[in-house]
Amino acid sequence: MDGKKQKKYLTVAPFECAWRKELRFREAGRGCVAFEAFAHNDVTVVFREHVGSQNYHYKMDNSPHYTVIIGSHRNRRLKIEVDGKTVVDEAGIGLCCSSAFKSYWISICDGLISIGKGQFPFQNLVFQWLDSNPNCSVQYVGLSSWDKHVGYRNVNVLPLKQNHISLWKHLNHIENEQDENDEDEPENNSESYDDWGLKNFLESWDLSDMFFVVGEEEKVVPAHRIILSLSGSFPFSSSSEDVIQIPEVAYPILHALLQYIYTGRTEIVEPQLGFLKDLGQQFVVISLVKQCEEVIDRVKLNKKLFDLGKTVEISHPCSRPQRCAVFPFELPINVQKLKESISVGSYTDVDIYIDGHDLVARCHKLILSLWSAPFMKMCTNGMCESKSSQIILRDVSFEAFTTMLEFMYSGELNVEDTVDAGRLLIQLLLLADQFGVAPLHQECCKIILECLSVDSICPILQVVSPISSCELLKETCERKFSRHFDYCTTASSNFVLLDEATLGGILQHPSLTVTSEERILDAILSWGILTNELYGWEAVDELLISSRPELLFGDRLKSIEALLPLVRFPLMSLSLLKKLAKSNLSVRIPEFGKLVKEAIRYNDSGMTQPGDNQNARFHHRQSSFKELQYICDGDKNGVIYFAGTSYGIHQWVNPVLSKKITVTASSPASRFTDPKALVSRTYQGTSFAGPRVEDGRNCSWWMVDVGQDHQLMCNYYTLRQDGSTAFIRSWTLQGSLDGQSWTNLRVHENDQTMCKPAQFASWPVNDPTALLPLRFFRVLMTGPTTSDSTPWNLCVCFIELYGHFH
Repeated sequence: MDGKKQKKYLTVAPFECAWRKELRFREAGRGCVAFEAFAHNDVTVVFREHVGSQNYHYKMDNSPHYTVIIGSHRNRRLKIEVDGKTVVDEAGIGLCCSSAFKSYWISICDGLISIGKGQFPFQNLVFQWLDSNPNCSVQYVGLSSWDKHVGYRNVNVLPLKQNHISLWKHLNHIENEQDENDEDEPENNSESYDDWGLKNFLESWDLSDMFFVVGEEEKVVPAHRIILSLSGSFPFSSSSEDVIQIPEVAYPILHALLQYIYTGRTEIVEPQLGFLKDLGQQFVVISLVKQCEEVIDRVKLNKKLFDLGKTVEISHPCSRPQRCAVFPFELPINVQKLKESISVGSYTDVDIYIDGHDLVARCHKLILSLWSAPFMKMCTNGMCESKSSQIILRDVSFEAFTTMLEFMYSGELNVEDTVDAGRLLIQLLLLADQFGVAPLHQECCKIILECLSVDSICPILQVVSPISSCELLKETCERKFSRHFDYCTTASSNFVLLDEATLGGILQHPSLTVTSEERILDAILSWGILTNELYGWEAVDELLISSRPELLFGDRLKSIEALLPLVRFPLMSLSLLKKLAKSNLSVRIPEFGKLVKEAIRYNDSGMTQPGDNQNARFHHRQSSFKELQYICDGDKNGVIYFAGTSYGIHQWVNPVLSKKITVTASSPASRFTDPKALVSRTYQGTSFAGPRVEDGRNCSWWMVDVGQDHQLMCNYYTLRQDGSTAFIRSWTLQGSLDGQSWTNLRVHENDQTMCKPAQFASWPVNDPTALLPLRFFRVLMTGPTTSDSTPWNLCVCFIELYGHFH
């Protein structure tokens, strides 16, 4: 057997160090020591090139060495020293236990020091540190203490091999036969669910509420009633602690059964398969019985494949592969019964209350601990909750917490598609982060990303920006915000609630798309005022007539000064810069005036100063918007004509026929309600959209969809009257992102412009809504025409839209 074994129980007195020649790495600088320790604090392990002194002065020895101290500073810190100098001092990692022996392992590989807990070395990693100047000569292992006695046992030095895990399992199996008092703490690692799960509670006293007495030697093996009840039929009583005695069963058989239940797989020597099958039948673990029968049948068919005494591996067929890496689909438990256990209250041991509510649920500490590191600490680390049958939570959403519980007991996230689903997902995301439920956190992020819209970006960014585990979600939101900057800073004022770092990151994002630098300036100033209203720079300038910057911007004044250099003033027109130079903003905010003067010098000379080529303020931003400017009625500069040329690539074809544009009307398509005619270049004598009733009112409309992958910030539009005298007087140009929620771009009340058949007429969109990137546009008639016979026919035979097109 690889590894040197020290079987004797060893107590190290205060300020001493025990050295044994057998505690030595086979290869200098590479090896692992695994041991159990019983200590109030300061489990200290020393690694040297040669055997050191037993007395305290070994600490004064200046020969090269590493020292690892688990539980330093009264059992509150983990320390690593190199040649007596502290290089690592971490709080709350890998602390000791004074009530029982706990298992630890420490490995060194070319200066990489790894520290872990649990009975299997190289698993359940707690901490790693890499020495930039590694000592590759350390070989001997010393077991030391500080000011209290430390007990050590089962100390083993192992080589670093590819098969080290299986080697240690073999070694541990032999020691389990000899040591009945083995107790190891399951490692609490919320970051790596591959190393966490029910397997860490296998034969552990933590949270156990029953035990087996097995074999003639009456070995005591702890277990958990809720898990056993979900995997088979065990004879439990109604008492708080059950004992199942099976003297006729050998310990390895019971161990294999429990290992199968707790991990979904087990190993057993071939001659013991029948005994394992019988035990599975006794406790009605059906899936294990079936697996044993299949293996036994294969043995009968081809005995040559199975040498006498060969180890056989049995695995539970996962009911939902890749569904969840932790719990419960990879285990032989009844998932439906698990879901019901929380409502039925089977073997529950903790009642959860939320402040302001009555009892939320009766749960199982074990199930909560499987998912959540904070719950694990509550239930096992001596906190008041570990001794209590109640947990009271404060500042927690009731709806989000019950949804998280459902996830813990099913492994699935079910959020109904409702108006409040987005709000619930955000609350659930925060709760999953608070309690360290990483799979739920990932599911929430996935759903939020799938449903992310430009309208939801700002509320999500406000929540996830401070959370390090939401970095991907944050980056995605910032990128989407950057690509839709005009809309996100115009459609609502939600963006003013973002913090300075987030807004600054968006303004410097390589994907930032904006129609003008003036829009960035407006956004920064609106953010600085922190109100529900959106302000352009001119409105802010007027406010400064009667107010000082310190009062107007408050605590955000310094942030404003930090963000202003992100505006590329040199790219603004000279006329605009001269207006800014005369503004109160330039006079009252020195940084603003300085930037404007610099930009004017650049515009006047057309030359940059040395180093300006590397300055982003002098570089044009990449923009995916094309300006399609209105020149005259019926011109070829509009969006619809541009779409008809396949966006400037081919000769013009009616865009409805080429499916670049979709046109619909309030009445069904007919000879005189023809979508193709509305966007054609040919005059139509009779063309109208008929009336319909919406929300109890008469209305008529023509609607244009510029395409799923396109948006338009509309600043001008043109209509043409058909050959009739039904002239429109009251109507609205509206825009929408989804075709459901509409925004008024220009409202006409008793507009007398249309007064001749076949007449063109055009109007600008001067409202701030002209900066909204939208997909759907419609002319909605809100009052009757001048016709007495057909007052609700919208008689328009042509439409064109202008603006910044994406």
